[in-house]
Amino acid sequence: MTDFFVSHGMIYGWAWFLATIIGILVIALPLMLAVAMIIYAERKIWAAIALRRGPNVVGPWGLLQSFADGLKVFLKETIIPSSANKGLFLVAPIVSFTVALIVWAVIPFQAGVVLADINVGLLYILAASSLGVYGVIVAGWASNSKYPFFSALRAAAQMVSYEVSIGFVLITVVLYANTFNLSEIVLAQKGHIFGFLNGFGFNPLLFPMWVVFLISSMAETFRTPFDLTEAESELVAGFQTEYSSMSFALFWLGEYGNVILMCALNAILFWGGWLPPVNWAPLYLIPGIIWLFAKMLFFFFVFGWVRATVPRYRYDQLMRLGWKIFLPLSLLFVVLVSGWLMLTRYA
Repeated sequence: MTDFFVSHGMIYGWAWFLATIIGILVIALPLMLAVAMIIYAERKIWAAIALRRGPNVVGPWGLLQSFADGLKVFLKETIIPSSANKGLFLVAPIVSFTVALIVWAVIPFQAGVVLADINVGLLYILAASSLGVYGVIVAGWASNSKYPFFSALRAAAQMVSYEVSIGFVLITVVLYANTFNLSEIVLAQKGHIFGFLNGFGFNPLLFPMWVVFLISSMAETFRTPFDLTEAESELVAGFQTEYSSMSFALFWLGEYGNVILMCALNAILFWGGWLPPVNWAPLYLIPGIIWLFAKMLFFFFVFGWVRATVPRYRYDQLMRLGWKIFLPLSLLFVVLVSGWLMLTRYA
C-alpha cells in the first residue's frame, strides 16, 4: 500500500504513515464489530446448552442485541467514587483496551496479510499481552475499595502463574518451527505429518502442549473456570465493581478482544493458521483467511462451551494446576522436544 501511494506522487514518509493508519483501521474496526457479534454468539451458545432461546428480540434473530447493550452503556453516566484516584481510575480501562488492540499488529491473516511481519512476532505478543494485567491491577488499586483490590491481586498472581507455562509451551513450537515469526511458524506446519496434515497439533509431542496452551489461554483471559478475578459470589464483580458506562465497556471490549486473540493464536501456533487441515491442492482454492476464521470460530465455541458447563475453580486449585501440573509438564516436553529434534533433525 505504501508503494501505491508513492507511485501517485506522495512522499515516502507520508505514504508509509497513511498506509499504516489504514492498516490499523482495517484491523481495529472489524475487530470491534467481531467483539459485538461474538458476545451475541456466546450468549446463543450458552442458551443452546441450557435449552433456552437467548437473545431473539432486538433485530432479526436478536442480532442487534449487543449493539443495543452498547448504546445503553454509552448513554449511562460515568461515576467516579469520591475516594478513588481519579486519574488512574480512568486510565485503567484505556490500558486494558489498548493492549488488547496492539497485539493484533503481528497476527497474520493470510500469507502476506499482516500489519507488521516482524521476526520477533511471538516475543512481541508475549510482551504486549503481559501488559494487560496492569489495567486490572491499576483498576483494583485506584478504586480504593477492598474487593476490587483483592481481585487485582488475584489477577497478578494468576497471570504470572500461567504465563510461565505458556512461555515453555511456546518454546516447543519455536524449536520445531525454528523461528519467532508467526507467518513462518504457519508455513513450517505445511505437511508437518507425513506431508499430508498441516499443523503442529497433529504431532504427538506437541498435542499435549496445545492442550496446556488452550487451558492456559482461558486462565490468561480470566475466563471460566478461571474467572477468580470476577467471582461475583466473593468479590461482587471483581476489579470492575466501581466502574460504569464506557469505562466498564472498555474492560468488556478488552476482555473479548483478548479471547479472540487467544483463539487466533491457538489456530496459528498449533493448527496451521490460514492453511487447510489437509495438504490437498483443491483445499487451497479456499482463501486462507476463511480457514483461519473457521478455526478461530471453532476455538471460540470451545471457550463458550467450557464457560457454560465447567464450574469455577477454587483459588488453591487454580494455583495448584498452574504450578504443580502445567509448569512441570511443559518443562518435561521442552526436554522431550529438544531431545527428539537433536536425534532426528541435528543428528
